[in-house]
Amino acid sequence: MANNSCLDAESLTQLIHESIPLSEAMHFNIEVLADQSITVVAPLTPNINVHGTGFAGSLYSLAALSAWALTTHLINQAGLKADVVMASAEIRYRRPIQSEIRCQCECMPVVSLTFIKHLKRKGRARLSLMVELGDNADVVFSAAMVASHKA
Repeated sequence: MANNSCLDAESLTQLIHESIPLSEAMHFNIEVLADQSITVVAPLTPNINVHGTGFAGSLYSLAALSAWALTTHLINQAGLKADVVMASAEIRYRRPIQSEIRCQCECMPVVSLTFIKHLKRKGRARLSLMVELGDNADVVFSAAMVASHKA
């Protein structure tokens, strides 16, 4: 996916829907996009499993998209263009999610600044993010995001 600078929550959601059609089927929506954090929501119904709770594949996908979106947002705020990929990820399903799926991801300012500094200086940088899903971190997703500077 290409990055566009100055994306707000609605524009970034739309970019993701256009680039990854599955996100639209899951009803992925960026509810809040702040300087260092993101909140993504999706209804349970299109993301449900046979037990009436959040489908593990949907939860993983929503978390991955949340991490990608925050990384892209941080890069855009710095006025840079970069390709962003997920290098690795791990997920822990602690408790079932039984209502609207809410993903929270935050990056500490010092971590964000270091990430952007490395991206500017080396043309490539890695960012570790954690996404919590559900009201009580029912699901925890950890990802290593890698950005490569575009000319």
